[in-house]
Amino acid sequence: MTWTWQFEKADGTLAASRSLPKETFGSQGDAETWLGEHWRSLLDGGVDQVSLMEDSRPEYGPMSLHPPED
Repeated sequence: MTWTWQFEKADGTLAASRSLPKETFGSQGDAETWLGEHWRSLLDGGVDQVSLMEDSRPEYGPMSLHPPED
């Protein structure tokens, strides 16, 4: 089982850039921890939302990286 993050623009299209990381994880928890540490740099890199994938199956998402508006 391999866990990955799918990086997306706000409209749901894939965010494609050579500068985006191509990380794979052995567990859901490892993937979620990594996202917690890197979400700001992903947002700065043009990613608006992410979906967690288990192999090629969506586990959950899309989840916005933008802070909630007050």
